[in-house]
Amino acid sequence: MIAIIDYDAGNIKSVLKAFEYIGENVVLTRDKNEIIKADKVVLPGVGSFGDAMEKIHNYDLYDVIKEVVSKEVPFLGICLGLQLLFENSDETKGVNGLKLLEGNIIKIPEAEGLKIPHMGWNSIKINPSSRLFKGISDNSYVYFVHSYYLKAKSESIVAATTEYGVNIHAAVEKGNLFACQFHPEKSGEVGLNILKNFAKL
Repeated sequence: MIAIIDYDAGNIKSVLKAFEYIGENVVLTRDKNEIIKADKVVLPGVGSFGDAMEKIHNYDLYDVIKEVVSKEVPFLGICLGLQLLFENSDETKGVNGLKLLEGNIIKIPEAEGLKIPHMGWNSIKINPSSRLFKGISDNSYVYFVHSYYLKAKSESIVAATTEYGVNIHAAVEKGNLFACQFHPEKSGEVGLNILKNFAKL
């Protein structure tokens, strides 16, 4: 069973529907016991970093997430869910993330001809050793919606990158932790295959 953490962030239902579409048994929950006993856990989300961390604390999900990750349960962050795994974000100064991975979330710099938020399809360069992208062609297109991007402290955890004025760490994986800045649930067949790879871990 895959538990999708419900902390009142946007876009959660479409992630649920995508996993149901590929035939997975999923539950949308903020119940600690359900999250702890799940085979895999997903932290999706659209919205602001500070609001999301406040909700995670308000719903007593902070320690639950830490416990699940420490038990080496496969854990997937999507969009804002990726950003929350890291230390902090330019979006909300002074607010700590979950600090499960090292790196910072930085505002995409203004550049001529580039709209912010970055919204649309971009190709990704895939690390061939990535488990999340197994069987997925390099330079595949996926769908992004974001104004802030990840700069991981260590390149060794970067599973995929994209270019949008700067080099963006578009996906990471380390041990049982996986995360995508883009939306696999909105990325057509490629995105569904990424979710299938996660479900098979």
